[in-house]
Amino acid sequence: MALSREEVEKILAACKNFKHYTLLLATYSAGLRVSEVVRLQPIHIERSRKMIRIEQGKGRKDRYTVLSNTLLKTLEDYWRSFKPKNWIFFGETKSKPMPVETAQKIYYKAKLEAGVKRGRGIHTLRHSFATHLLEQGTRTYILQQMLGHKSIRTTARYLHISNEKISQV
Repeated sequence: MALSREEVEKILAACKNFKHYTLLLATYSAGLRVSEVVRLQPIHIERSRKMIRIEQGKGRKDRYTVLSNTLLKTLEDYWRSFKPKNWIFFGETKSKPMPVETAQKIYYKAKLEAGVKRGRGIHTLRHSFATHLLEQGTRTYILQQMLGHKSIRTTARYLHISNEKISQV
């Protein structure tokens, strides 16, 4: 199930910790899996091309996804504040990535504080990313590439059309 844009904004606004905000923003605005966001490295951010390289994602596949202006600016501010080395979202030490479970807990806490009831785990942000891009007119094939799906059928499961869009038809 995808969240509305307003629900995503509430979740992001509920993050009082800048690291947590940046993690959730990156997950949503690039359509990342939780395992991908915690394994992001500085070399994966291609500022000039406005792209993020995902290495060895699900199925051990490499791919590119979008790097929005908002996320780029936030990552630059994050970089100045936290000065990550090996991993952008590091764990207890800068030499290890944040555990997936920690990222999931960050999402649940923000969701609770935002008062958002719909959706499940952090993967909901990925579904929301795909749905919102589809609603903006992004072609399904492009979404398939950004999400790293082999089959268009897998991508189709991500595409939840909002009731608002249905009522406009």
